[in-house]
Amino acid sequence: MLTRVRRKKGGYFERDESAPAPLIMRVKRRVRFNEADVMGIAWYGRYPAFFEEGFAELGRQCGLSYRDFADADLRAPIAQFHIDYHLSLSLDEEFTVTAAIVWCEGARLNTEYTVTKEDGSIAATAYSVQMLIDAESGRPCLTTPELLERCRRRWKAGEFHWLK
Repeated sequence: MLTRVRRKKGGYFERDESAPAPLIMRVKRRVRFNEADVMGIAWYGRYPAFFEEGFAELGRQCGLSYRDFADADLRAPIAQFHIDYHLSLSLDEEFTVTAAIVWCEGARLNTEYTVTKEDGSIAATAYSVQMLIDAESGRPCLTTPELLERCRRRWKAGEFHWLK
């Protein structure tokens, strides 16, 4: 289940205690000149791209890259996306993007994101829900495709212990 407000513990999505812990990837970067407004503050519209960098790297590491989806004749469009802004980022400021795929039994990806400033304070949090679509028919997958099942088997087996 999804909550409208980020819960104090555990993020946006409900956690099943019997499910494996989320797969987590962190990416460090700086606010670039083209990402800031005239006041030197990171423009709010750039945050989805920040989150995307974290998700893309996480996907590459666990077999869910964009190439993997294309090779499996799958698409994963965003069905829901939400951002909560907490603190501004400034031009040239270092920050870390954390992307975490949360276990879900359906043919979808539930991902939570955090942008953390260098001092450890949270600049933004977000979530996305991606539905898996058959590329040929354009229809949603009613059952979990093999690409995601393969990732889940590896996830349960503990092969991604370093993604924390």
